[in-house]
Amino acid sequence: MSPERPAIAAVPPVPRVGAARFADYLELTKPRVTSLVVVTTAVGFFVGSGARVDPGRFLYTVLGTLLVAAGASAINQVLERSEDGRMLRTRHRPLPAGRLEPAPALLFGAGLGLAGILHLVVGVNGLTAILAALTALSYLFAYTPLKKISSLCTLVGAVPGALPALMGFTAAQGTVSAGGLSLFAILFVWQIPHSLSIAWLYREDYGRGGFALLPVVDPEGGSTGRQIVSHSLVLLPVSLVPAVLGIAGPVYFFGTLLLSLGLLGTALPMVFRRSMGSARRLLLASVIYLPLLLGLLAFDRIVSPAP
Repeated sequence: MSPERPAIAAVPPVPRVGAARFADYLELTKPRVTSLVVVTTAVGFFVGSGARVDPGRFLYTVLGTLLVAAGASAINQVLERSEDGRMLRTRHRPLPAGRLEPAPALLFGAGLGLAGILHLVVGVNGLTAILAALTALSYLFAYTPLKKISSLCTLVGAVPGALPALMGFTAAQGTVSAGGLSLFAILFVWQIPHSLSIAWLYREDYGRGGFALLPVVDPEGGSTGRQIVSHSLVLLPVSLVPAVLGIAGPVYFFGTLLLSLGLLGTALPMVFRRSMGSARRLLLASVIYLPLLLGLLAFDRIVSPAP
């Protein structure tokens, strides 16, 4: 028998200062997620503006959205700090690692969120501010707690994930319209195969964290695969609705048709094999799909602007 190793006392983390502490607070805002939120809002605003974009209102919309999204992400990390500490991919975040305390992190997130909503009220319009508040509240108080209770959390979480596109369109037009709702629908449906591919790849880690995502409660993956393919099928017609409504033209229509068929093609193996390789290819396809779709939408708006 090998000799027992002496116990090593846990060393509390040393508080960070200066640039390192700034980096910890920046990490609370989930920069990649927040960036995607800002981009979808910006494209929604651009498409909803028609032939003329109001640069001042555009900047107010983008900044307000940035603040609200960053604040919601920070509060989410406060709420999920225990779960994050049990997961390999999140245990080094500032809160579970002990580099930041929950109270100042909560104040930081709440301050950003309130500043963003006030920014939208003053610089854009009240309806956009209400949509921003709904995005943050549904993310924090519907999706976040439901992740530990039901696999339906993915559908619920797709709502705050899709609202920013509607926010941008509404900020430009001052009202909720069919065009904005079509962008909301695209983002909503796209998130299901995207999120489930991530959940499948990290299902053991999510299970370790205590989350009831579909791939965790469906270890064989049959239901996961069917949900991925069914939503990829639904995305095909839904993604073409902007062209039907006249807010996009033929460049968008045919480009998005090819993109949606390509995404569906990468989703189909998840019904039959559900291998790690299939999930990675689907995740990559979904990551490529959205920026290309948004790019086509913006490009089509430039070459054939609406009056």
